[in-house]
Amino acid sequence: MGIAHLPTPLHPLNNLSQHLGGPRIWVKRDDLTGLGTGGNKLRKIDYALRDVLDAGADCVVSGGVVQSNSARQVAAACAAAGIPCHLAVFEGRVEAGSERYYTSGNALLSDLFGATKHPMPWSSDPNQALKTIASRLRADGFDPAILPYGVSSPMGAIGYATLIAEIGEQMDRAPAAIIFASGSGGTHAGIAMGCQIGLQQTQAIGFDIDAQPDRVRQDTAAIMLAAGKRLGWIFDLDAIDLRSGMAGPSYGVPHEKCLEAMRLAGRLEGLVLDPTYSAKSLAGLISLVMDGTFDKADDIVFVHTGGDAAIFAYEPSQLGLMG
Repeated sequence: MGIAHLPTPLHPLNNLSQHLGGPRIWVKRDDLTGLGTGGNKLRKIDYALRDVLDAGADCVVSGGVVQSNSARQVAAACAAAGIPCHLAVFEGRVEAGSERYYTSGNALLSDLFGATKHPMPWSSDPNQALKTIASRLRADGFDPAILPYGVSSPMGAIGYATLIAEIGEQMDRAPAAIIFASGSGGTHAGIAMGCQIGLQQTQAIGFDIDAQPDRVRQDTAAIMLAAGKRLGWIFDLDAIDLRSGMAGPSYGVPHEKCLEAMRLAGRLEGLVLDPTYSAKSLAGLISLVMDGTFDKADDIVFVHTGGDAAIFAYEPSQLGLMG
């Protein structure tokens, strides 16, 4: 599709590295993919949307929670592609702290991009709700295509593996680790696949942000297996490195380590993180550094997956800020 602005920048976080006493920390700015305020999902959408449009679909069905970064990016991509977008909006997964949760941030942007919203109760199988919406559209004479929850599909993961090729070209040597948020599995699968193909000496470390590590690991493995069949490549599923402990009480709920990482990124680097994904994964990176996991001479890449629009859905007091 060419909707993502690539390659995204990679630059050092010198102040944060100094504050933590090493190693050298870099940030891969996948929050700067351009369309619809950017974010990591656009890499997946670039591949997955082209795949379904080539199959003849005349509308797209996807979805997420009220403040879904993924849904907002799908809506923007559909607007740019000139195809109607239908979004399942799952209510009940995250307890809203105020009315602004429903009216600002990603929710507002999805409206701006013209998506048709379908309120749905949260379910452990969100993709079933997308199938229900698609069935209704078929009954009305449309030919919908589904971009799954989180755009976490084999083709989406193949698209996300391009991140590793970019990092390989942007750095003078392979990083010791690439660290990122892991939830619906597609981003994790893409990074793990890319490392196994092109940066074998680099650890791909995902931090569970769903508070469901077993489910996240299973979904990541399933996507890698299916993508491998499509590529003709056998990936080592046992090498999936998923860490728990930074999700907090549940998905979308900030906790103190997350908020401290968010404040450090802002005050030391002018970097905006969201409390659902990127701040929790940076908290994980900080924990590994403080535990002495890495040498001071190591290069560590933090993948900024985006989500800055979502911070406006929180009250400042929820983020430990004035207000």
